[in-house]
Amino acid sequence: MSHSDETAKRERDHATRDAPLASDKARHSEVLRTFLTLGLTSFGGPIAHLGYFHDELVRRRGWLSDKVYAELVAFCQFLPGPASSQVGFALGMVRGGGVMGGILAWIGFTLPSALALLVLALVAGSLEGPLASGVIHGLKLVAVAVVAQAIWGMARKLCPDLRRTCLALLAMLGLALAQSAWMQVGVIAMGAVLGSLLCREDKSASVRQQAQAAGLSLPVSTRMARYCLVAFFVLLIGLPLVASGSLVDIFYRAGALVFGGGHVVLPLLEASTVETGHIAADTFLTGYGAAQAVPGPLFTFAAWLGAGMAQVGGGSALFGAVIALLSIFLPGILLLIGVAPLWGRLRARAGARAALAGANAAVVGVLGMALYDPLWTTSVLSRTDLVIALAAFIALTRFSLAPWKLVLGMVILGAVRGVI
Repeated sequence: MSHSDETAKRERDHATRDAPLASDKARHSEVLRTFLTLGLTSFGGPIAHLGYFHDELVRRRGWLSDKVYAELVAFCQFLPGPASSQVGFALGMVRGGGVMGGILAWIGFTLPSALALLVLALVAGSLEGPLASGVIHGLKLVAVAVVAQAIWGMARKLCPDLRRTCLALLAMLGLALAQSAWMQVGVIAMGAVLGSLLCREDKSASVRQQAQAAGLSLPVSTRMARYCLVAFFVLLIGLPLVASGSLVDIFYRAGALVFGGGHVVLPLLEASTVETGHIAADTFLTGYGAAQAVPGPLFTFAAWLGAGMAQVGGGSALFGAVIALLSIFLPGILLLIGVAPLWGRLRARAGARAALAGANAAVVGVLGMALYDPLWTTSVLSRTDLVIALAAFIALTRFSLAPWKLVLGMVILGAVRGVI
């Protein structure tokens, strides 16, 4: 072989070795860009975030199917922690090929609101006044339209028959009787139990293989999952013993012991911060109002609290915000990674797939009830609001308007309504 041939062979081998790396970099870059955009435009709280994820990542980009997405939502609803952020982390893992993709998705989705709340904490910004109120109300109407679009699309595919439609309605009825984070978990569990009895699939091998191929599968090794589960419980048990009352202890316990997302964690955070004298009640409530006005996960309220608590103690606001953020999100991520392989084994069983069909139908009911309360009840306050929300829904479903364009338009409209 000539020298030139050897050189060409080495170049081909080098290119072959680098191809997977380049592909990984491209996927990771895509995940970060996509979730950074979502982090800048996803207003309206955790239920609205699920609608934004569905529209951008399922309907537009096709990262996964409606069925797998609903299964992912059901899986994360069963786990403590911020459900929408856990769904985002898992979506990043699926697209990015592993935990690094999940980390980049979390950074992109969390960073905009965390920085906004940190800046507001430093300058003591106020969101009061007619202009700010009008903008916030316009963003709430966007959330109504986005969630309605997601529910409409998911219901058509996940409730295709009378049995699953009834399961979705039954889930809505349960939440209408007792609206709480624990009840959300309960109705999904109810949907799984009834689905195992009512939603048995065809016994043919082709149907079974299709169901298995369509199921949720997160790229997590058994060893990593085991380490994450051990770390979760070591920190949960150990922190109160060695660092009781610290920022890490307060926010890690808040993230580990709460189902349902940001709104549900507020009472625990208030008890751990206001009632213990770490931060003033007025500061706590102002921060909560600010968290409602920014996009992204409501758990980034921890950045406001961490910065304020650090300032009260004479420390660095930036350091306090970072520690609080990492601590409140960490337990939910550890559990997601730790339980993922077990979920895959469970789904491989025929009875479990029937249960998941019922759970998916119940998820549609959970989202449907959330569309009414709190989104509809706190956003559609007049006939004008109804017309605006309906127009936004039509823009999304009939004309496929990008959500960020709708957000921009509603911000302008809300500002005009606020000052006239």
